[in-house]
Amino acid sequence: MPMKTQTFFLEEWLRSNITTTTTNKPSPSSSARAIIQAWAELRDSLQNQSFQPHHFQSLQTLLNSQTSLHVADPQAKLLLSILSSPNFITPIQSHHLFLKLLYIWLRKSSKPFVSLVELTVSVVSGILSSQFDVENGYLVLSYGVLLLGGISSIPNLSESFKRICLELLCKLMEQQKQLISSSEELIPEVLAGIGYALSSSDVVYFRRILCSLFEIWSKGSGLSGRLVHGLMILHLFEWVLSGFVGSRSVEKIESVCQEILGIYRLNNIPFAVVMAAAGVLRALNKIGLNSSRVGISAQVKISLEECIESVARDLISTTQHFSNFSEDRKDRVVLQCISMGVTRSGLTSYRGPLFLCFACALLVEIFPLRSFYTRIVEYPHGNFTSLGHEVKEHTDSILFKEAGAVTRMLCNLYISADEENKTVVENLIWGYCQDLYCGHQQVAMVLQGGRKVVLDELEKIAEACFLMIVIFASVVTKHRLNSEISSEIKLEISVRILISFSCVEYFRRVRLPEYTDTIRGVVVSVQENESSCVSFIKSLPSYSDLTKNPEPLSYGKPEYIWSKNDVQTARVLFYLRVIPTCIERVSSSIYRELVAPTMFLYMGHPNGKVARAAHSVFMAFVASGKDSCTDDRVLLKEQLVFYYMQRSLEGYPGTTPFEGMASGVASLVRHLPAGSPATYYCISSLVENASSLCSKAAIQDADMWKSWQGNSEPCKKLVELLLRLLSLVDIQVLPHLMKLLAQFIVHLPKDGQNMVLDEIHSLVAESDDVTRKPALVSWLQSLSFLCSKSLNINAAKMGKKSEGDNVSAESTNNLTLNSTSARL
Repeated sequence: MPMKTQTFFLEEWLRSNITTTTTNKPSPSSSARAIIQAWAELRDSLQNQSFQPHHFQSLQTLLNSQTSLHVADPQAKLLLSILSSPNFITPIQSHHLFLKLLYIWLRKSSKPFVSLVELTVSVVSGILSSQFDVENGYLVLSYGVLLLGGISSIPNLSESFKRICLELLCKLMEQQKQLISSSEELIPEVLAGIGYALSSSDVVYFRRILCSLFEIWSKGSGLSGRLVHGLMILHLFEWVLSGFVGSRSVEKIESVCQEILGIYRLNNIPFAVVMAAAGVLRALNKIGLNSSRVGISAQVKISLEECIESVARDLISTTQHFSNFSEDRKDRVVLQCISMGVTRSGLTSYRGPLFLCFACALLVEIFPLRSFYTRIVEYPHGNFTSLGHEVKEHTDSILFKEAGAVTRMLCNLYISADEENKTVVENLIWGYCQDLYCGHQQVAMVLQGGRKVVLDELEKIAEACFLMIVIFASVVTKHRLNSEISSEIKLEISVRILISFSCVEYFRRVRLPEYTDTIRGVVVSVQENESSCVSFIKSLPSYSDLTKNPEPLSYGKPEYIWSKNDVQTARVLFYLRVIPTCIERVSSSIYRELVAPTMFLYMGHPNGKVARAAHSVFMAFVASGKDSCTDDRVLLKEQLVFYYMQRSLEGYPGTTPFEGMASGVASLVRHLPAGSPATYYCISSLVENASSLCSKAAIQDADMWKSWQGNSEPCKKLVELLLRLLSLVDIQVLPHLMKLLAQFIVHLPKDGQNMVLDEIHSLVAESDDVTRKPALVSWLQSLSFLCSKSLNINAAKMGKKSEGDNVSAESTNNLTLNSTSARL
């Protein structure tokens, strides 16, 4: 909405700046006929000198059409006549409706009659000077302040009547502050009245008006400050100062700024002072470089920023650097207002205390997950309905919706921050990541089943928090790791970023270029330094921690299953993906103690993606070779192969992904020493498992060998792997592989033998390996003969065959041998 349209109803514009939802639905309004009828009934009331209940409804009908209602001077005169008639008294509960209609008249009238306005001042002064009743007093008072402010802003009103309005407004604010504070929903009306008064008054009234404004939240008023109040104050001062800037009222601008600074020194209402200063800064920053042309001194902006900085410094001091940050509402509101106020004001210079407050605001107020986690874990059997409403209310709040803007401001301040404060904020955020991982892991266990709605709302906050952490880490990578700090500090930061990313990996639901770029940037430095690699791997949760329930078992709960801990699985998956990039710097002892147990555990994870990543870690280690003690590394590789094959094959074809196992087998036969016993064991295990699987599969499907479209059949995949090994194993192990394969193949049915032999024919024919090809050709010829012989034996066992059939079989066998020789 353009500013000119917004000034019609300042209170509605203030409300629009504190809401998180927008709607195009028109508010309920009365029909034209109902409006005409309502005015007619009010005229009858005046003529009959009687105000009945249906007249009250007529006033309400008119107010229902505020946006479309036009109150002309004759209608305003009617309203004033009813209020000032000496022959009958209007009910007190209707006075605020009259005041609101008169306000609509003034705001929508382009040029009201001055005499009528002066009459309004006299009539309204009489109403507002009377005693306020307990039930409706706050309504009359709030709309009275709104109307008085609106009257004082009329340009052609005489100074005497303007002073009457301002005096009465200040008197009401000073004497009835507790009554004003009793109706929080009408605070926008009161602020709008003050805004109108400030925009039109002389500087002599500024102090009284501003003091009255801040006194709304004084200790004796009974109204506690909230962020929405602060945002209305911010935009109120933005609107007032924008008017001063437009009219080049430099004296008024400087006077308002001086009063704000003076009130801060006298009163203990820091949240309101922060937002008032932020509103002025927002208005001044909008004109940017043109402020000097208007005549505004740069010192004005500096003083306002220093005022906000002073509030931030006091907050840091009272909370002992946020280590003693309690649930005190006042401190929390101040922190919220600092983050939101500075973000909306457009701070132009770096200030350390504000930087620290932004970090704390993000971790405590905008993403209050630690507080929610603590409450859930402390009362695991409690009723979380109210907590669920509280979490939902937070995710719908304007504070949460502004998380991106606050994060952007934090990152901008980080770029200009000194090294000490950079380190403090980094440690706060990296520590928060650890808390987020531990807390959400426990909460996910507590909120299983019917409480998942609460968990989903918590994860909305955590997902937004993940974005903040990634963006911040990206800025750290670009500006900290490329600075002149020592290499040790750079490596420490790189490792902590990786550890932090592992903690929040579970919440990564979208693709972010900042995420991948940051990981690439830090991994490049980490993988070149052995101590950094070790430091990163040591942060990997131990085997006992991975298999231990993060939440103590309770009666009636099922037994803990480590593989169903999705938060933990996501973190381990991050490690399994990063470790292969720095495997060359990982010593055999570190790998044996820290990596291998987790790797073997997650090879049995039911999620194929996770299991494949575990196989990749094994493959990378077997392929690595740069170690200070090569013999130890080779020995460990061979030792791990035995358990690797057992672990892989016991889960095949269930949890073990074939692609992962095939890559691991291919890696070990390539990189283990020639003739290694581990390679012999690997081949023997594969053949034995393939034989067992084929026997079971043949019972279920007798025609399984009729085509080699066996991508879905586990036994055929193993056979393919074994055939592939013919060209991969070293020449010392090759005879053993050929022997076991021959024993396996000759026991296959005829269709199976033919299919496997055809595959071997193709592999050998396409081979360019002059070393092993002669041996393979000879072996294949012998194998073909053995297969043909086994077919004759099997045929004889099946019963009598005709002589013609025997001759035919013999001819077929000869053809098979001739065909084999010709193709090779």
